[in-house]
Amino acid sequence: MRVLFRASSIALAMSLILVAMAGAQGSSAPATPSKIGYINSAVILQQAPGRAEAEAQFDREVGVYRQQIQRMDDSLKTLMATFDRDAPKLDSVTREARRTSIGQREVEYQNRARGLDSTMQARQAELVKPIMQRVQTVIEAIRAEDGYAVILDVGAQVSVVVAADKKLDLTDRVLARLKTQGTPPVSSSSTVPQPAGVTRPKK
Repeated sequence: MRVLFRASSIALAMSLILVAMAGAQGSSAPATPSKIGYINSAVILQQAPGRAEAEAQFDREVGVYRQQIQRMDDSLKTLMATFDRDAPKLDSVTREARRTSIGQREVEYQNRARGLDSTMQARQAELVKPIMQRVQTVIEAIRAEDGYAVILDVGAQVSVVVAADKKLDLTDRVLARLKTQGTPPVSSSSTVPQPAGVTRPKK
């Protein structure tokens, strides 16, 4: 989950810069020195209301996915161990048929594991989205209220800011406003796989 929040901070930084620049370019007011501020998205996303709840929810759900993957792995290992034990006693046709069957099962499990991994990533994004939307809305509101031309993100991995006046730091202000909005609800998942689906291999 922490990896996702770090990735989200990059997306947040890029979207904020683009929105702010678009707002500045769309203004017909006489040219004045640009007002610039900055935030640290890593700090904001770490402390944003709802982050801990979203992370806890994901940790609960991801256990089901991991159990599914572990069951598939255990099932495949049992099949292979049984084959290795029985192979010397099998005729060549039966031995090849068993080997082919295990290979097919391995491909099937790999495909299902990739599908579960994709579902987990999608669920992470789903849990983070409401928090990201609130953060972006608050930052854009502050930008518009105080007439900032650009708000940069010094917390993103793609940041090009090497030094800045701390008086321009809007991080605490953003966090304070987020906290007045309370904690966003955490959505329940309808995509968590059920424990059934992987049967014990026949020996």
